Amino acid sequence: MRSVGFTAGTTTGTVNVLALRIRTHLCQIVGRATPITYQALARALDLSPPNTIHQLTVALECLMEEDAAAAHPLIAALVVSRARGGLPAPGFFDCARCVGRFDGDPSGPEASAFYAAEFNAAVEFWSSAEVVDADI
Repeated sequence: MRSVGFTAGTTTGTVNVLALRIRTHLCQIVGRATPITYQALARALDLSPPNTIHQLTVALECLMEEDAAAAHPLIAALVVSRARGGLPAPGFFDCARCVGRFDGDPSGPEASAFYAAEFNAAVEFWSSAEVVDADI
């Protein structure tokens, strides 16, 4: 089992603390190989309004940047929008484009293909990862 941690300084600040909580939770459920909705993740983490989904998406984008920099599959691929038929929100694809992982249309057929491949890679990789908890 490989250990996955955070580089110095990344666990400071509200967004990064939430990102660590999200990564830890997703690593705990990745073995199910079933995506979780933004709403279900917000409930599981007991996030308080206002803007719970926005809090999640900002932290998920942070995780995407970390994963891309480390050449890891995007753990954020485990989180989907109920309203988009099992795909992540458009911001997932925008962020994936910014980190050099996706260059298609977030509403086109390439989005579904990219997502399926990224989800499968994330399940395989993160199922064997052990998150190194930081003091939060």
